[in-house]
Amino acid sequence: MKINTTTLALLVFLLAAPLAIFSQNDFQGKAYYSSKSTMDLSRFSRGGQMSEQQKKQMEERMKPFLEKTFILTFNKEESIFKEDEKLSAPSAGGGGRGFGFMSSFSSGPQYKNIKNKIFIQDQEFFGKQFLIKEEMTPFNWKMEAETKQIGKYTAFKATVLIPDADLNWMRVEPPRRGDNRNETESDTATNEELVEEPKMVEVIAWYTPMVPVSQGPGEYWGLPGLILELSAGNTVMLCSKIVMNTDDKEAIRVPDKGKEVTKNEYSLIISEKMQEMRDNRGRNGGGGPR
Repeated sequence: MKINTTTLALLVFLLAAPLAIFSQNDFQGKAYYSSKSTMDLSRFSRGGQMSEQQKKQMEERMKPFLEKTFILTFNKEESIFKEDEKLSAPSAGGGGRGFGFMSSFSSGPQYKNIKNKIFIQDQEFFGKQFLIKEEMTPFNWKMEAETKQIGKYTAFKATVLIPDADLNWMRVEPPRRGDNRNETESDTATNEELVEEPKMVEVIAWYTPMVPVSQGPGEYWGLPGLILELSAGNTVMLCSKIVMNTDDKEAIRVPDKGKEVTKNEYSLIISEKMQEMRDNRGRNGGGGPR
């Protein structure tokens, strides 16, 4: 990891001012993020064809799923990342086939402890509660000299390459229309995928040493400052506000309700459910799951 002299000097300067705040044992901060994701909308159409009007209508109906606001509550060692309850998306009931599937899962609080390297995701899927627990592995961040201003904070760029499977382990999307491959075809596709090189995706983060905590939105952490902006796959998260040491401190509680599983185990549960839906679709002559 190499940082040039100018960058190092700027880091030292930026770190000097806020150190007094972060020397307190009980300090706490909150960072507010807006998140926007994109999705291949052709999976909701017959034959993959959509008019511009249909696309606009679909984008509006999908908006609650693709545009969200989150709050990251953090201290020196722990953080909890969760959707803003005041702005949480309403149920998409009545949205047609596909939407019922997407409204059948709900992501709860996401807990990180950077001292003990513990990650826990509270997740509900088809009425069942899960605790997805993993040991946190440090990201191999590449530090860049490029900077930009995000609000009142000077942010530095950092990048990392991660496997697409790691990036999208929690992704849940409805089966494509007409996708009712039989078991043999599914097994063949799986075997072919096993021998392929993993697809790597570049994640771009912008962090600020002016908030010297090694925290960030979602699973991301490990930089010498709070991550203010993150681009990962089809999702962009941007911090709009930071509040430090408010009188109204919130306890950072470790999620503890649900069946404990690993990321791989949870991904398998999703895959099996989607295969079940494909099978039901085929038996029902292309209809939705029973």
